[in-house]
Amino acid sequence: MKKRMMSILLLFVLILSACGNQAAEKEQEKEAKEANEPKTMTYQSETGPVEVPTNPKRVVVLSSFLAGSVMALDVPIVGVDSWAKMNPRYEPYLKDAKEVTDESLEQIIELEPDLIIAASTNKNLDKLKEIAPTVTYTYGKVDYLTQHLEIGKLLNKEEEAKQWIDDFKKRAQQAGEEIRAKIGENATVSVIENFDKQLYVFGNNWGRGTEILYQEMKLKMPKAVEEHALKDGYYAISLEVLPQFAGDYVIFSKNADGDLSFTETETYKNIPAVKNNRVFEANAKEFYFNDPITLEYQLEFFKKHFLGE
Repeated sequence: MKKRMMSILLLFVLILSACGNQAAEKEQEKEAKEANEPKTMTYQSETGPVEVPTNPKRVVVLSSFLAGSVMALDVPIVGVDSWAKMNPRYEPYLKDAKEVTDESLEQIIELEPDLIIAASTNKNLDKLKEIAPTVTYTYGKVDYLTQHLEIGKLLNKEEEAKQWIDDFKKRAQQAGEEIRAKIGENATVSVIENFDKQLYVFGNNWGRGTEILYQEMKLKMPKAVEEHALKDGYYAISLEVLPQFAGDYVIFSKNADGDLSFTETETYKNIPAVKNNRVFEANAKEFYFNDPITLEYQLEFFKKHFLGE
């Protein structure tokens, strides 16, 4: 018995040793590959070619709609804006990242970034370019999946980005088929959000899961949403007209720290989706964006609430 236990223990040690060696070999291969690669490459940005590091190690992201793609591609972020910092889904990736703005230039300098990613609307872009190579993007200039692919190209991880995109589209479209089969092809879904003291409805390209619901799953939106929110992506509404914009199912992107008094009104309580328990509440701070980390969460949220998975 003792010899048998010793043999099992020896086998266990050998397996652990082999796994450790494989991990070490993979790390060595990665380091060797990076060592043989050029230190910089040219990325074709919206504003023209930019010389960027081939394997950036210290990235500052100044626009929250871009941060999730960087995290999903496993590239270290050392500085990020407040909107990304408050997102519970991003927290594991940003524990050591500092909160910065496009005006905190000294703070950004101290972070010693080798790449800065920003929105085209950010301030001080010329000064940021003096700190590190700076690449800007315009929200909505390309679709949400192409945006992730562009970040993949910038970070020298285009293939990883493409593989995720292809896989995600298949899974989202499959879930859409199952949801339509359950709720009916003509059932409507709307997405609402409370922010401060205002109510909003959303079209098909402004985060909050709209890209999944309408673009990939092919679910229908109410006519009022289509008429008013589709072009700009969102539309501010009053409580009085909310019933016109509420679908058979409502996704409520809820800001718990905002004004929620409308939910206590008879107008809200008499909406069919409310009366039929077809309002699905999500934490708005987790639901805002349309990057891979957020999209994966939104997809699981929809499968759980529509299909009970």
